[in-house]
Amino acid sequence: MTSSLRHCYLMTRVIREALLLGVCLAVWPACATSEPQRIYRCGNAYTNQPDPAGNCKPLAGGSVTVIEGTRVQGPQAVSPAVNASGGSAKVDSTEQRQRDAQAQTVLQAELQKAQRQYAELLREWHNGEPERRADEYRQPQKYQDRVAQLRAALQRAEADVAGLQRELSRLGPQANTGAKP
Repeated sequence: MTSSLRHCYLMTRVIREALLLGVCLAVWPACATSEPQRIYRCGNAYTNQPDPAGNCKPLAGGSVTVIEGTRVQGPQAVSPAVNASGGSAKVDSTEQRQRDAQAQTVLQAELQKAQRQYAELLREWHNGEPERRADEYRQPQKYQDRVAQLRAALQRAEADVAGLQRELSRLGPQANTGAKP
């Protein structure tokens, strides 16, 4: 009897936590009965009340827990025009200019960092023939691997620089001229 009470207590805790997390439990045996309930599989559904049509098969073993996935919320869930505080999502022009200026500053800093990294990689690349290290003279494959890694790093750095320049160009003419808003 004690083990069934402990089992009921654990199941109650699991149900409570599942409800707090928003998880739907489709089937869960009742704690009130001390005898195990019979679980049936009817197609892809599990139930303790079989279909009278007779296409349900009883399952051997313990209880079955089915947890459904989360449902996709429709357009009525949250309107994009309303923020968390319940106010309008519109921002006045001075605040928007400050945000744009801050974004431009961050992008400029990231661009300079990416350009420095690209220049360093170019220097190490040495026109496709980086200097060999001591262990690479005896192991040519190690050198070829490092050259391939350098080539890939150069391509990534070049793509980073191009992407940051694209983002800066989207901010408008003030981003390229350096003029204050």
